[in-house]
Amino acid sequence: MENQELINQVTAKANQWLTSAYDAETQAEVKRMLENPDKTELIDSFYKDLEFGTGGLRGIMGAGSNRMNIYTVGAATQGLANYLNKCFAGKEQISVVVGHDCRNNSRKFAEISADIFSANGIKVYLFDDLRPTPEVSFAIRHLGCQSGINITASHNPREYNGYKAYWDDGAQVLAPHDTAIIDEVNKVTVADIKFQGNKDLIQIIGEDVDRVYLEKVHGISIDPEVIKRQKDLCIVYTPLHGAGRALIPASLKEWGFENVHCVPEQMVKDGNFPTVVSPNPEYAEALTLAVKLAKEIDADIVMASDPDADRVGMACKDDKGEWVLINGNQTCLIFLYYIIKNRIATGKMKPTDFIVKTIVTTELIKAVADKNHIEMLDCYTGFKWIAREIRLREGKQQYIGGGEESYGFLAEDFVRDKDAVSACSLLAEICAWAKDQGKTLYDVLMEIYVEYGFSKETTVNVVKPGKSGAEEIKAMMENFRVNPPQEIGGSKVSIIKDYKTLKMTDAQGQVTDLEMPETSNVLQYFTEDGTKISVRPSGTEPKIKFYIEVKGEMGCPKCYANANTAAEEKIKAVRQSLGI
Repeated sequence: MENQELINQVTAKANQWLTSAYDAETQAEVKRMLENPDKTELIDSFYKDLEFGTGGLRGIMGAGSNRMNIYTVGAATQGLANYLNKCFAGKEQISVVVGHDCRNNSRKFAEISADIFSANGIKVYLFDDLRPTPEVSFAIRHLGCQSGINITASHNPREYNGYKAYWDDGAQVLAPHDTAIIDEVNKVTVADIKFQGNKDLIQIIGEDVDRVYLEKVHGISIDPEVIKRQKDLCIVYTPLHGAGRALIPASLKEWGFENVHCVPEQMVKDGNFPTVVSPNPEYAEALTLAVKLAKEIDADIVMASDPDADRVGMACKDDKGEWVLINGNQTCLIFLYYIIKNRIATGKMKPTDFIVKTIVTTELIKAVADKNHIEMLDCYTGFKWIAREIRLREGKQQYIGGGEESYGFLAEDFVRDKDAVSACSLLAEICAWAKDQGKTLYDVLMEIYVEYGFSKETTVNVVKPGKSGAEEIKAMMENFRVNPPQEIGGSKVSIIKDYKTLKMTDAQGQVTDLEMPETSNVLQYFTEDGTKISVRPSGTEPKIKFYIEVKGEMGCPKCYANANTAAEEKIKAVRQSLGI
């Protein structure tokens, strides 16, 4: 049980939700929590206000200041509207895009947000139905808007919803706007929220934007001829009940693929995600039905998008014909390998082209970039940082691709967030290119390992829910800072990077500065045998994440099993060293 002072604080806060400013359903829910002798739910619902993290606003749906509901969404929208009206005060008509995914309450939250924006004199382009997150990013740029939001909790479990806020470049909000918006949101009381919309300022959009977006996505195809030769490539796709159903099959068709099979049970829009435990394409369980269908029809590739269609998961057959998942690091590696190799082969590569990865993503990508003399940039976790690198170089250099280990990839610059629509389409092209040479996607991955070295990556999530969990995570990070490991997995730590202090310390104790746009609560350890460990609290979920990458060698494509076994043993030793 939490201490009495905290209970008193959350009780006082909860009692403010029992006024006539809140609807009867919300008041009943708050009363139930207040009357419950166990105060855990009350504390978790009211001990703080939802804040923008690396992915915006995200939380469990329900009553309370730390929950997703019409009042927290309303306050976020009113605060954003206030900020937009300050920032663009001289503009004749400020405009925003509003989109949403398939989740329970997503349409309701989207329509309420549209009403609030319009009540504040802001023109709203509201999508007629669920749409992929990347299309919202595209629409902001395409329609010349100053901002936009998408109601989604991405790949989180069914009880979650969220709110992604975008700026005029189509990227998620960065400093100074993110903290300034939070300041505005924190000023908003429930009485300030203008729920009564102005219908004259709300314009429904849909197929008109879809058409332009899909044409632009088709324009990133590197080798259309190989698709013509392999148009019968057998593809299985699942949207996991989400927004990918609206555009990904259409995009594959536009690229020229004629043998696409969608998992019928998961083409149904449903925020309860009835066919999966969690709608996350990172998990093998989520791809169960897709792989089952793939086996039945002897498919070449399985691809899945998460509920807001910004992440892509995939599976392919290995050298024994068994279906295996391709992880997020391998996904990003394959995409960038193909883009670099085939832009060079087709004469499209320019000296000013560059790629981007996040600091926790596999270092093999740097090996590919260096060997091919392509500039690679490292940035923080979260696609807003990749978008920042694109924006900084706009008009001077050409972005040709970037991604992160968490199954997000962006192959184009007309969208400024990860994009499963273009990623699925490009993945199909990569498979067609491989098949044209008598190879599979798995063969391509093995060839990369042979040429550039083997690496194995794994992410360990230590979940710590609630207020006590947040305190535990904070204490864990502090302990790693104060007592850094001297060796990990039997190998001496040679470099420590602390992005909170922006300092790098080598084995001799020499300290140098890290050049990053701002500080971030991330620690990295590099060992003498090439192991890389990254530690960071999640920005959107109650957990601390450990990213482990270990190195090895593969002398031939058939040497994978031995290299993988050795890497697994090394990962066990690393986990033991870290106590995870």
